[in-house]
Amino acid sequence: MQTLDSSIQATTNSAPEFDTVIHRRKTRPVKVGDVTIGGGYPVVVQSMINEDTLDIDGSVAAIRRLHEIGCEIVRVTVPSMAHAKAMAEIKDKLAKTYKPVPLVADVHHNGMKIALEVAKHVDKVRINPGLYVFEKPKANRTKYTQAEFDEIGEKIRETLEPLVISLREQGKAMRIGVNHGSLAERMLFTYGDTPEGMVESAIEFIRICESLDFKNLVISLKASRVPVMLAAYRLMVKRMDELGMDYPLHLGVTEAGDGEYGRIKSTAGIATLLAEGIGDTIRVSLTEAPEKEIPVCYSILQALGLRKTMVEYVACPSCGRTLFNLEEVLHQVREATKHLTGLDIAVMGCIVNGPGEMADADYGYVGKQAGYIALYRGREEIKRVPQDNGVEELINLIKADGRWVDP
Repeated sequence: MQTLDSSIQATTNSAPEFDTVIHRRKTRPVKVGDVTIGGGYPVVVQSMINEDTLDIDGSVAAIRRLHEIGCEIVRVTVPSMAHAKAMAEIKDKLAKTYKPVPLVADVHHNGMKIALEVAKHVDKVRINPGLYVFEKPKANRTKYTQAEFDEIGEKIRETLEPLVISLREQGKAMRIGVNHGSLAERMLFTYGDTPEGMVESAIEFIRICESLDFKNLVISLKASRVPVMLAAYRLMVKRMDELGMDYPLHLGVTEAGDGEYGRIKSTAGIATLLAEGIGDTIRVSLTEAPEKEIPVCYSILQALGLRKTMVEYVACPSCGRTLFNLEEVLHQVREATKHLTGLDIAVMGCIVNGPGEMADADYGYVGKQAGYIALYRGREEIKRVPQDNGVEELINLIKADGRWVDP
């Protein structure tokens, strides 16, 4: 069950002048089903299924797989009216065979009628300002006049208004999801291919929503290049502060790729902003099975102390003083304890750095002499045991403290 963060503070022994707490930007709460984005609630984890939404059974199974491993909000693509109507069946089948899951519909390309239909069946609708009202490019265009700019702006308002009213009356949410790679032509001519163009595109849509007394908004400004993504979100925060806006932000590096680099690229963008207190919900976009995205999200949040969903392992990099195969032992400890939550466990190779470097850990496994290791509870050495029995004795110590649960 989602609960408010009473604080995001980490226990620390550092001097008081050094602030080790991430102070999150204050944002308004936006309900998406039974999950709240912003408003001091924990950073929410999202992903997106890659099944065709017309495949009801496949989509239900994919949504359930994601939700069962910790994905709190699931997005689906809705490219046609048939897909929009299929969401009614998907929502109904989820409720009957599993449980209600907060759902977001992705609507692109002149999707007013599609958006109005799907808004009946999901908890949030995501629109892309660059594609929501199509602007036919002119090959010989050199600029947009103010009149042309305003004319398209009015068309956007007319198209968006029915959706806004529908969501407002249902108490549902909208994500204004700007993508660097799909800015509208007039934004490109007016601001260039820049973070400023992304921000102004979002603000144009926000102002329309606000004029209709609708503020259940989440904003994203994604880019495939990390520096552009960072600049866009930072500028968005600055502009919102200037305008008195407090909308929560959805963070992501779009099209990050796969493998190690995709994870590093996503972390570089998402974690940098979270460390600055910016961001209320995240999605890691990998060219892999959606289930692979969720562990990355939680690892980012855990590393920053924003969510604690697994064991935090502290381990030294090993050196000539190490008295056992550190990599192998860390693997053994991890395999034995990875199902636990809320614990910090340290595996340290020698006594030189061990007790000091692992001072904040709940339990420690430290090399003390050849063939033997010392087990610690916090800073206190509890006992020394033969290395071959080390993992077993660590488990026994956790059990004795009443902090063990069976896998």
